[in-house]
Amino acid sequence: MEIREEIRIVMIGAGSVATHLSMALKDAGHIILQVYSRTNSSAMQLAELMKCDSTINLNTVRKDADLYILALSDEAVVDFTGKFSFPQSMAIHLSGGLEKELFKGKIQNYGVIYPVQTFSKSRDIDFKFIPLCIEANNPETEEFLLSLAGQLSTSIHILNSAQRQMIHLAAVYCCNFVNHFYDIASRILKENDLAFELLYPLIVETAEKVQGNLPGDVQTGPAKRNDQAIINKHLKLLSSNLRYQSLYSELSKSIRKEMEADNN
Repeated sequence: MEIREEIRIVMIGAGSVATHLSMALKDAGHIILQVYSRTNSSAMQLAELMKCDSTINLNTVRKDADLYILALSDEAVVDFTGKFSFPQSMAIHLSGGLEKELFKGKIQNYGVIYPVQTFSKSRDIDFKFIPLCIEANNPETEEFLLSLAGQLSTSIHILNSAQRQMIHLAAVYCCNFVNHFYDIASRILKENDLAFELLYPLIVETAEKVQGNLPGDVQTGPAKRNDQAIINKHLKLLSSNLRYQSLYSELSKSIRKEMEADNN
């Protein structure tokens, strides 16, 4: 496929990822022709930002785009590809967990651009530093996606579906699960009239340390030291919330097992 300087795009989805990617593509000089979403308010909101049309009707999705980007949940991607009749152009999804082959038999050129990042509409983010994982069904499409991704980010990686799924799995651990622990910590502090802001410097330092070291090498805390007195005291403090107590206990055991395995 010829790589144009100006790519005409239909954005399928209007959530956080679609919003940030649309802005990055527009800044790179490309055109968002139309936004499709199952929710009219979100479709109109992103379309207004992109100065383009919007639709909630599959039958009115434009057929003259160079690229169709499915910025949807995994379940919604599967549902959309099963219902939409793609033109002879190109389509990609942005999922870490889905294989590219779900497009097979539906469109000639297809692939994946998976951004390894968490997105919220309320937070500005610079695509230049986001790792983009590329996969395509043929060399021509791969070249196209590499060119496009290279206009958005300085961190481009060609990976297959299995590799991408493992990155997504690891990302759930270091982002979604970690944020859940932030939530638990904030609730514990709130229940005791303490501010979550007290932990901000600790959170920043922990994140910065692992960018120059292996996480296991900079592990700290009572479980790493095998300080059973502190662990038992913490478990007692959590006696009113058995779920938190169980998480604390299992995570402490997991840390000990990793430490012991590394020392053997």
